[in-house]
Amino acid sequence: MKPLFTFILIFLSYLFGCVNGAYYVGKLAVNQDIRKLGSTNAGARNAGRVLGRSAFIYTVIIDALKTIIPLLIAGYVFTVSSFLLGCAALAVLVGHIWPVQLQFRGGKGVVVYLAAALVLTPLTLIATGVILLIGLCLKRSFTIAGLAALAIIPITLLIISEYILFGIFLLMLIIVLLLHRKGEPR
Repeated sequence: MKPLFTFILIFLSYLFGCVNGAYYVGKLAVNQDIRKLGSTNAGARNAGRVLGRSAFIYTVIIDALKTIIPLLIAGYVFTVSSFLLGCAALAVLVGHIWPVQLQFRGGKGVVVYLAAALVLTPLTLIATGVILLIGLCLKRSFTIAGLAALAIIPITLLIISEYILFGIFLLMLIIVLLLHRKGEPR
């Protein structure tokens, strides 16, 4: 791929990521900045807690679509390499977490991470679901079970020899996990 095309793809993916579902649902639903409510995180979970189930669902849909659309366009229209697709997914995640128009204060990236896996490596989500169910049975904490389940995506990629995507999803996982540390200020 030409460097200019690569730059444009990554830049546009970042801009897609900057469309923060929780922020815009909060603005449209109650004319409030979700980053000043509840946990002050601009993510689906906080939107659901503060604004209700429908806000959670709309936020998940927006955040999933903003991930899926650029990846499908890059993958099917331009047929780019898996490395470039992974870089585009990473750019969407970075845009979600650090959106320029929201002073670099966005969400924590779980929906974007899962939506990227859905597009780029959907079979890993089966293992993720199994680990989540086992985690919920053993430990009644959705956060702990969910974060453990997220870790299975790069592990599964390593097992099935998708080394390029393994590296990118491992980096994305590390970013998501670091943002979920206890007491991490947003």
